[in-house]
Amino acid sequence: MTNEPITRCGWCQGSQLEIDYHDKEWGVPQHDDRVLFEFLTLEGAQAGLSWVTILKKRENYSKLFSQFDVEKIARYDKRKIESLLKNPGIVRNRLKVESTRSNARAFITVQNNYGSFDDYIWQFVDGKPIINRWKHWQDIPASTDISHAMSKDLKKRGFRFVGSTICYAFMQAIGMVNDHTTDCYRHPSN
Repeated sequence: MTNEPITRCGWCQGSQLEIDYHDKEWGVPQHDDRVLFEFLTLEGAQAGLSWVTILKKRENYSKLFSQFDVEKIARYDKRKIESLLKNPGIVRNRLKVESTRSNARAFITVQNNYGSFDDYIWQFVDGKPIINRWKHWQDIPASTDISHAMSKDLKKRGFRFVGSTICYAFMQAIGMVNDHTTDCYRHPSN
């Protein structure tokens, strides 16, 4: 038995919150539509901000956005949107908050057309995670051809805050792509 320190991806070293997210969630394939909507919402909220900012507000997002129940969020009225915009527990950007409601509506349409959002979104990687072999976290791209195609298709379906960089971060978060660096204990080769 050895007491060697665990090697993790360099991006997660800033706080225990980031380490826990890295160790337990980042890159783990997700197929539950509620979880997929949660990450789509959180990645959109993160645009222009640090991920740790969103992790700190994640519990508030869950409470304030009906545990990411798309059916409930799709029915939010103007009064509900205005109350959300007054709550410091989330990112109070009107466009981001309103996009959560419009994205919930688009999400439901995709579910109706494909049987589930999971079936729709995972088709971009043929149903199985892409396992990359990056040596350094700085080598990981901000977007790829797949995230460009996903972004374009989501926008065509009425989604907002789904640019190519957001889509790639979403892919990483839900395990469509595994970007743990090769020295990280979470990389599949270790």
